Parts: sequence; structure tokens; C-alpha cells
Amino acid sequence: MREEQSDEELLRAVARGDRAAFDALYQRNAGWLAARLRRRCDDPGLAAEVLQDCFLLAWRSARSFDPQGNAAAWLWTIASRRLIDAHRRRGARVRSAGEPAESALVADSAEAEVMDRTLAPELAEAIRLLSPELRAVLQATALDGRTVRETSALLGIPEGTVKTRMRKARRMLKEALA
Repeated sequence: MREEQSDEELLRAVARGDRAAFDALYQRNAGWLAARLRRRCDDPGLAAEVLQDCFLLAWRSARSFDPQGNAAAWLWTIASRRLIDAHRRRGARVRSAGEPAESALVADSAEAEVMDRTLAPELAEAIRLLSPELRAVLQATALDGRTVRETSALLGIPEGTVKTRMRKARRMLKEALA
């Protein structure tokens, strides 16, 4: 029966405390979420931790899911925000511990390696220096080809914020490449 239920129906059941629905939701979505997280994070342990945090938060906050919404987009929003938070925590820990610098904060992800091979080195470096929030918007719109509306739903931010971050990212890239 669970195979016939949509992710949205499963989330509504999870909101009522249905553990079997949660297990089905996890089985159906953990694979693609893990793959997307690994594409955006070079540390497999951190990606796995973020995936676990994502589903823990989904279990706890399933009641906040909009019944008219898209469950996959909701889960990805949680995962991407948790990844950004994890990168911030990692960065804050390194800086507060007195560890050296920016290079220690940003390890090359699979996406960064692809950018290094396909983009001009100056552009790849300028993108790498953007904040995680700006990079996420740039990734979704310019690199993944999503619309502003799709990016808004994916990242769980208002469309105006997507536009503002995209404009800021473009300005910063232009300045870095000038």
C-alpha cells in the first residue's frame, strides 16, 4: 500500500506519527538526496550527517509541510539549508580554533572539480569564493537551469530573495573577474 502513496501523502501520515510512512518516505528519497548532497559537499561524512539531520527534522516538522506543496522540494529545502548550516559551523569552528585561513574552510567538492575542468580558472575561483547562499542560487539558476520560481521552491526562499541573491552573485563575479 505504501508504494501507491505519494510522497505528499506519506508526509501527511508522518505528521500523524506514522513510523511506517516515515520509513517509506526515507527509502524513496534518501538515495537522490544523498547523491545531491555529495555533489555539493566533498566530505562524505558531512553529507551523511546532513542527510540524517534532514530526515530527523522532517520527522519532527512534518506538520509544517504545506499539503499543497511538493514533498521532494520540501525535503531538498531542508537538506540544502542543513548543508549550508553545516558549512557555516565548520567554518566557524576552524576560524575560532585559530586554524589557517580560507583554504581550510573550503575543500573542493565534485562540483568545484567539474568547474575547474570546464570553466575558466578565474571564473571557477570567483564562484568558489561566493557565500554558500549565493552559490546555491547561482547553482540552481545558472548551472542547473532552474527558473526563479523553481529555485525559490527548491531552496525555500522567496522569489525576490532569489532575484536579489542572483543579482548580488553576478555583481560579485563581475567585480572578481574585472
